[in-house]
Amino acid sequence: MEKEAKKEAFRKYLESSGVLDALTKVLVALYEQNDKPSSAIEFIQQKLGGPSLDEYEKLQAKFSDLQIRYDELLAVHQEKSQKVTIMYMLFCFPYINLYI
Repeated sequence: MEKEAKKEAFRKYLESSGVLDALTKVLVALYEQNDKPSSAIEFIQQKLGGPSLDEYEKLQAKFSDLQIRYDELLAVHQEKSQKVTIMYMLFCFPYINLYI
């Protein structure tokens, strides 16, 4: 009995969160395709909003490139921030020897 209650609770969860409706719509769309796609999984992923494997790999490559660029810009920013801080200290406190 407890197992049935868990199943029913899970079914209600899927229904209330919209999963059943989304899956039903995708499966109906797949069924109604005159020319069935070679990969039903890719069709379902595409319809549910996920990128294809090719798109995912391109996004991963772009992310890697952007991460490298971000790291480069962050290093430049940190270097410039240090220089600005030193210049500020020299301007505001000319009597302090920063090279001790």
